[in-house]
Amino acid sequence: MNKYKKYIKKNWYCFLLGPVFMTLEACGEFIMPFINANIIDIGAANGDIPYILKNGFYMLLIAIAMLITGVLGAFFAIRGASRMAAGVRQDTFDKVQTFSFSDIDRFSTGSLITRVTNDITQIQNFTQSLLRGCFRSPIMLVGALIMSFVLNPDIAWVILTVVPFLAIATFLIIKIASPRYTAMQKQLDTLNTGIGEAITNEKVIKSFVREEYEKDKFRIINSKLMDKSIAALKMMILMQPISALAINATTLVVVWIAGKQIMVGGMEIGTLTAFITYLSQVMTSLNFLANIFLQGTRAAASDRRISEVLNTTSAISDEKSAEKDHKIKSGDIEFCDVTFRYFKYNHTPVLDKINVKINSGELVGIIGSTGSGKTTLVSLIPRLYDADEGAVFVDGVNVRDLSLYELRENVSVVLQKNTLFSGTVAENLRWGNENATDEELVAACQIAQADGFISSFPDGYDTEIGQGGGNLSGGQKQRLCIARALLKKPKIMILDDSTSAVDTATDACIRRAFREQLSDITKLIIAQRISSVMDADKIIVMDKGAIIAIGTHNELIRNCKTYQEIYYSQKDREEVQSYE
Repeated sequence: MNKYKKYIKKNWYCFLLGPVFMTLEACGEFIMPFINANIIDIGAANGDIPYILKNGFYMLLIAIAMLITGVLGAFFAIRGASRMAAGVRQDTFDKVQTFSFSDIDRFSTGSLITRVTNDITQIQNFTQSLLRGCFRSPIMLVGALIMSFVLNPDIAWVILTVVPFLAIATFLIIKIASPRYTAMQKQLDTLNTGIGEAITNEKVIKSFVREEYEKDKFRIINSKLMDKSIAALKMMILMQPISALAINATTLVVVWIAGKQIMVGGMEIGTLTAFITYLSQVMTSLNFLANIFLQGTRAAASDRRISEVLNTTSAISDEKSAEKDHKIKSGDIEFCDVTFRYFKYNHTPVLDKINVKINSGELVGIIGSTGSGKTTLVSLIPRLYDADEGAVFVDGVNVRDLSLYELRENVSVVLQKNTLFSGTVAENLRWGNENATDEELVAACQIAQADGFISSFPDGYDTEIGQGGGNLSGGQKQRLCIARALLKKPKIMILDDSTSAVDTATDACIRRAFREQLSDITKLIIAQRISSVMDADKIIVMDKGAIIAIGTHNELIRNCKTYQEIYYSQKDREEVQSYE
């Protein structure tokens, strides 16, 4: 519970005034029936109009006070719970931003979304109910019981006997419901993941005419969530009939005993009316407390899931970095005996004993078959993952010893999946540099060969981009992502198959601009298309997680069989002979 203390402390007045006002309202609840009983038994029985008017006026004042205190209590309860939830949600989101790729893989995107939204909402609802009922219900319960004993101890014992019965029933319901709520939240993770995948890949679904398959898949997931929700929530449903049974049975006993006493003159009608009201208050209080406990059970399951996120120590951090103040001056890169596994207990590494040095300003191509480890290799440079063995050096310093901000500020990565955000073209470009001028935007887009198509839009750089860049072609998105990366003015730039959707002529223009205008930046280009790396200063050839050759195009075409196979598969024989 320590994670909630700072929010309670920050909004202490809400957590204090909410229960105080609800307590004051509760006091009115058990005073009103007593006054009403006196009006009936004394005022009405004796025809004392002034007595009736005086006590009626008191009841009116108490009713107005209850209205005011009830509204204020609810207001502060909602305010305190909402602010606490907002704080926890912010901290949880901030924590997720520190996660490495491996941390996100472990939780899954759908699960993280559920935790930041639905799980925190459950805690907010529980906190709100707690602030409104943690004092109000017990005070109303105790007050009603005390007033019952004041009016008639014999009948009051009947009301008191039902309390243990409801307490035991509540305990059993909570014990059964708790694991069911946890299962329900996990199934909600699965649902969110499925929805995210389906919406993100809607174009693929339609192109393969798989709508019916996705509908059936979603129907199964949705049905499982429905079943688990019913299994959990039906335990809450049981509380209402159990409480109703207890109220009705107790009311019958009270009326039967009171009826006998009224017949012999041992009780007045007003007192019986008050007793029935107090009985209702006792049952209402117990029912409200039971619901708070049930909400607490669901909130406890959500709390455990949020704690898993907040208590996660990111696999990658710079807390123990020895060179936090080091400023990167050059784009020198060196891999020394680097080994990496995604699954740490897997015997076969994804990268195995990688050794290579890349000098600042070089244009380096990386080529190899699918699954050879190309993307993994470059992911180690900005510490998207950390090497299991060996070390990666940038500017002569182990990347583990650099601050993450300094490292990633000087390494621009254009990933295989081109991600754009809702907003204008200019707003997306300024992700690379929020202070970039319009002239800098144009210059970066000219290098990335994006200025031409942007200028053709009616609104130019103010053109709105749909969610995920849905209103742009694949090649346009790639060029915008390259321009965005250039605006960081990095020391190292990594393009992971980032011109695959661009035609060969435009690709050649981008590479020429890189060589002529970005000579001081180290450029790593992962490509499937061999023409994209032919003019590189050196080309790294990878296979099965190892570097099998390094050299220029001419050197590799003579000495590397794997490179020859890739080259010949993409070039016809006459072009190869002409080139040679």
